[in-house]
Amino acid sequence: MPEIEFADLRLHYRDEGTATGAPVVFAHALGSDLRIWDNLIPLLPQELRLVRYDLRGHGLSEVPEPPYAMGALIRDAERLMDALSLRDAVFVGCSIGGMIAQGIAVKRLDLIRALVLCDTAAKIGTAELWQDRIDQVRSYGLESLADPTMKRWFPPAFRASPEGQIWRERFIEGNPDGYAGGAAAIAGTDFYSTTARLTLPTLAIVGSEDGSTPPDLVRETAGLIKGSRFEIIRGAGHVPSIDKPAETAALITAFLKSIGHV
Repeated sequence: MPEIEFADLRLHYRDEGTATGAPVVFAHALGSDLRIWDNLIPLLPQELRLVRYDLRGHGLSEVPEPPYAMGALIRDAERLMDALSLRDAVFVGCSIGGMIAQGIAVKRLDLIRALVLCDTAAKIGTAELWQDRIDQVRSYGLESLADPTMKRWFPPAFRASPEGQIWRERFIEGNPDGYAGGAAAIAGTDFYSTTARLTLPTLAIVGSEDGSTPPDLVRETAGLIKGSRFEIIRGAGHVPSIDKPAETAALITAFLKSIGHV
């Protein structure tokens, strides 16, 4: 499995599609891993270079001691892109991945030509909310958060399906330190003023049933970016690449074509 070793961190990634294609980089949600894109990747134009990675503390990437700062997560994405020579990329981020997308676009606009912000916001929740979740995972483990998290992530029918149960199990199998570290990064992030300075092409997507970043919150964040587009996927939850991959792929593909990336 491809990995990149930095002095302080090992990151796991997948590099798919066409090696010489226009790059698209994917960053996943808190408490998940790069597999949230499994159903989506095959539905996108394969002439693209499709790079996805596990955030620090998640999946097969290394788990540094928490807490993590959002700046460190942004730097991880930046270092990965530099190491793989990814320039003029479209960055697709879900939830915390979408916060990373906003941050790297502000910091390294030379790397990013457009954004797809999936079920995310400039600020998500409150510091107190995230501290409560950190305390809970430290005291009782990830299983104690599994059911409320799945309720925020997926509509009832999907939660009850075999695939919904698989994602519940994957959440529980995650690393508690990685979750706590990422939660701390979200708790300390407010990108309202910096995201409002962005002017690059942006597509904001949200599931109508998202219980973590509801449509109005995502719409508000999209409104900060001049000329952004906002789309609701009916019947989808917080991670539409899992429960509505065809609809998500269609929106992303149309956006990529509209900006000349495909």
